[in-house]
Amino acid sequence: MYTRRLLLSSIASLGICATTSRVAMAAKLKPQTDGLRGTIDISGYDVIPNGVSDQSQAMNRLFIDAAERGLPVFLPAGDYLVSGITLPDTLWLSGVPGRTRLIHAGGGRFMAGEALAKLTLSDLVLDGGGKSLDEEVGGLLNLRAVKDLTISNCTITGSAKHGINAEHCGGRIDENSISGAASSGIYAVESERLAVTGNTVFDCGNGGILVHRWQAGEDGTLVSGNRVYRITATDGGTGENGNGINVFRAGGVMVTGNHISDCAFSAIRANSASNVHIANNQCLRSGETAIYSEFGFQGAIVSGNLIDGAANGIIICNFNEGGRLAAVNDNIVRNLHVDGPYIHDGAGFGFGIAVEADTVVTGNIIENAPKWGLMLGWGPYMRDVVATGNLVRGAGGGCYVTVVEGAGTALIANNLFQDVKDGGILGYRWNDKTTGDLMTSGAGAFAHLTLSNNRVS
Repeated sequence: MYTRRLLLSSIASLGICATTSRVAMAAKLKPQTDGLRGTIDISGYDVIPNGVSDQSQAMNRLFIDAAERGLPVFLPAGDYLVSGITLPDTLWLSGVPGRTRLIHAGGGRFMAGEALAKLTLSDLVLDGGGKSLDEEVGGLLNLRAVKDLTISNCTITGSAKHGINAEHCGGRIDENSISGAASSGIYAVESERLAVTGNTVFDCGNGGILVHRWQAGEDGTLVSGNRVYRITATDGGTGENGNGINVFRAGGVMVTGNHISDCAFSAIRANSASNVHIANNQCLRSGETAIYSEFGFQGAIVSGNLIDGAANGIIICNFNEGGRLAAVNDNIVRNLHVDGPYIHDGAGFGFGIAVEADTVVTGNIIENAPKWGLMLGWGPYMRDVVATGNLVRGAGGGCYVTVVEGAGTALIANNLFQDVKDGGILGYRWNDKTTGDLMTSGAGAFAHLTLSNNRVS
């Protein structure tokens, strides 16, 4: 039989054994690092915050070792002077937001990574200081073939080229502040399921967010919730530069919910981009056409956008190049002007919505368009256009429609025109008005036109 003393002694022994077991297990599971929360200990790498000398070699050794050991790198607040940094596979690099600053020391390149399965950069400041980059380097952060890329909550500034140059990359670029790039803030080319969301891009020389491909093809990039402003066109041109968001040859791209203002050319410009969806964006004070879908595309939805201040509002064009098939609905377009950034050799500036082929234009409001509210076709380039249920207020002419030989059919019905100086629906041969108001004179002379239930008030 157990005595009381023997029982208490046994219980105490069991407690000691359990405690010893837990301590041994914890020692076995403890990461082999003295770093912060499992990060690599940087103290042995001569990486020093606010050091006065170039720390590139030490930083490269730190990154390689951390990636090989599967440990994140946390850089404390301070300035780090570096250049020629190679980002290894699986690197996870972070810092103190706004206070961990990697500053370009000069030389050919700043930070680059290629053929990586995964790369994560967060909470860093990358400052190019306007220092030059090698010819083969596209951006301050130069990335190629990164399958799973994350760039989050970083500040990227002062690039002599693009801020981020990402070629053949997938993943996400989100919640970053990108400014002062001599070219564009983000240049994403040949992307693979990339999401560009929630970024602020401003004061860039030639473009805000660019989604491009070398040849036309499926891309699928999502561009959503970004704020883009003060984009200039340092290299000039007639639309290749100076755009807030530019989609070129990339199919299946969605541009939604962005706020874009004060761009030298377009807020959103889609060139040869099929199946593009441009929806619910705010486009303010564009120097040229606020929203473009142009050249050889098939399929565009432009809906729910608000445009205030531009030379032209929305243009869906270039049927001569194969541009066709669009829906333009429920947009507000207002306060347009006839002054553009170059001499226009076509229809010029000052109109609200222009379309050419296989397109429905419905439920839009156009206000203060000095030339025309609606523009349907250009010369013989019009086919199967429907314009219904639109409101045009305060325009030189309510609706331009081409009456050139060879133009296809147009149905113009149930539109309301208010305060239109030259009339409601007017026939044009290119830039020459050749009819009076077809709402009063009738469209019987033009078999390709059907007019019904339109009204001028």
